[in-house]
Amino acid sequence: MNLWGRGQACASILWVLAGNGVYAQSDEGLDRIPSVPDMQGDTATAPGRNLYWQSDLTYNSPRRDLTVPLSPPPAWEARGFLDMRLDQHIDANFSAAYSGRFNLRAAEGLGFPNRENVRNDLREVYAAWTDNRGWFLQFGRINLKSGVAEGFNPTDYFKTRAVVEPTSIDPAVLREDRLGVVMLESQWIGSTGSLTLALAPKLARDSPPYAGDALPSFNPMFDRTNAGVRALIKGSIAASNGISPEILIYEEAGSTRVGFNLSKGFGRAVVAYLEWSGGRRASLADEAYEEGRRTAVLPPAPPMPVDDARKFSSDLAAGLSYTTRAGISLAMEFDYHQAGFSNRDWRDWFAAGNRATVGRPAAPLAGELWFIRGFAGEQQEPTSRAGLFSRVYWQNAFVKNLTLSGFILADFRGSILAQTSADYYLSPRWTVGAIVDAFAGARHSDFGSLPQRGSALVKLTRYF
Repeated sequence: MNLWGRGQACASILWVLAGNGVYAQSDEGLDRIPSVPDMQGDTATAPGRNLYWQSDLTYNSPRRDLTVPLSPPPAWEARGFLDMRLDQHIDANFSAAYSGRFNLRAAEGLGFPNRENVRNDLREVYAAWTDNRGWFLQFGRINLKSGVAEGFNPTDYFKTRAVVEPTSIDPAVLREDRLGVVMLESQWIGSTGSLTLALAPKLARDSPPYAGDALPSFNPMFDRTNAGVRALIKGSIAASNGISPEILIYEEAGSTRVGFNLSKGFGRAVVAYLEWSGGRRASLADEAYEEGRRTAVLPPAPPMPVDDARKFSSDLAAGLSYTTRAGISLAMEFDYHQAGFSNRDWRDWFAAGNRATVGRPAAPLAGELWFIRGFAGEQQEPTSRAGLFSRVYWQNAFVKNLTLSGFILADFRGSILAQTSADYYLSPRWTVGAIVDAFAGARHSDFGSLPQRGSALVKLTRYF
């Protein structure tokens, strides 16, 4: 694949994953979002979570006035997939788990028959042991999640490159549907707290981003999840005052990051939380350029100014969640990613795009610039330094069995990403739904410069 093709691939990843970072919802938030509501005595939650078939059709609305040129995403895409999650207890101490998705897909410009028409995502497969007195041991491909925030999760260290062709940019969906990392995980849970140790080996070489029409059909893609040795230690303390502190230490490629999570409930309706991570690292633009050179995607000369400086950088998410008596869940959060694009980085990026036709072929240079933007999406980190995330979720909205949800992500440069979704549960086995995404802002803003204005998806789900 040429450089322009790789640039398109990165931009497609950026578009799908919201450009300004892929956000992960806290475990507390996930617990408040059931997959299937109570159907007046019929319980479909367990089978709905374990096995279901979904068919969906997506339409994308392209943007024609891009400052930095990029081919738009396919005008339409049809997809059907069988999603399976199994957890089998072998005896009192041993168990095994599997999570995967078998995909059938067709899209504008995607030939048929084609190996891209059939794909399997191996999310998790692992064996587990417990002594039933507080010790747990797991080995295999595991989706290890960390963080208390509702939007951006600075301490969710194993999220990088783990999202593959999501059906939604919803934070909860991205957190659950991503690829796990092959690791050995040991955990102790006691009355005073918990301690977790995770070790992930290197199983494959680092690779450039995949193009949308070059995803492997049945390859587990360890190059995305296990391209280096990684280690995590985290411990939490069960405090009596309602505050639940957690401390994390993460090591990767000689770089150490430390983080902490704090949350506190105020009554039954309000939860305040704070999540922070820090360590020495290069800026987003510098990291993207170094990744491009290491994987032979970018040329020796950077497409925009970089300084190669490594300094202490902080990531922060702080917010409040509130649940009304009517069962409406609301959250508001401030997110800060110090390594993200500064105002100067944005000016340099757009200025380089404006100069694309001066002295260098337009397509390769544009591809290089979109590679840098797409790198943030692959890492599931914000592109911009700061933003506001808000979410609303309402089960049994207006009528029984209708669930409405939505979120808005706004940066401080005047661009907005918004999603609204609706799901109606026809029965314990059937659900119909729709998702609408919108990307708005000035031409020289984050979301306003993406290759499409929005998208709409309709879906039909059958639970088994």
